[in-house]
Amino acid sequence: MTNSNIEQYWKSFLATLPADSPYHSKTYVAEGFGDNPELADELGALILSGIKTGTCSALWEWQAEGNPIPEAGLISITLNGAGEPICIIETTNVTQRLFNEVDEDFARSEGEGDLSLVYWRKAHTNFFSRILSKFDKTFTEEMPLVCERFHVIYK
Repeated sequence: MTNSNIEQYWKSFLATLPADSPYHSKTYVAEGFGDNPELADELGALILSGIKTGTCSALWEWQAEGNPIPEAGLISITLNGAGEPICIIETTNVTQRLFNEVDEDFARSEGEGDLSLVYWRKAHTNFFSRILSKFDKTFTEEMPLVCERFHVIYK
């Protein structure tokens, strides 16, 4: 999928809105969820179905990459594993908390597995243990997370 295809998807979204919509002046990021194409497809499907309305990432990753921490109002074009746009989401809330402070409600918003905190902890321990070495970090229960809530605004 080329950047021009992503831009065309954005233009298709804007074409559904009135001329005075504030979205016409917004910018967006385009990215898939997870760290591999299969996970991007799986998590993208959960977003499209309305089951996944939350996500988290390691604060350390944002710091290492030098990217600003997401804020409410962030617009993201969600990409599937092939890099194709599948929907547009808007971040509604961002909090920072430690891994061991994530509660049942947030775990459920992530929409994965059986929606339990136990499943969330296992899946995210595996995920963070896999990706953190790229940033010279090691998973701990006290690691800081960036926790986002979002909703789909276009699909």
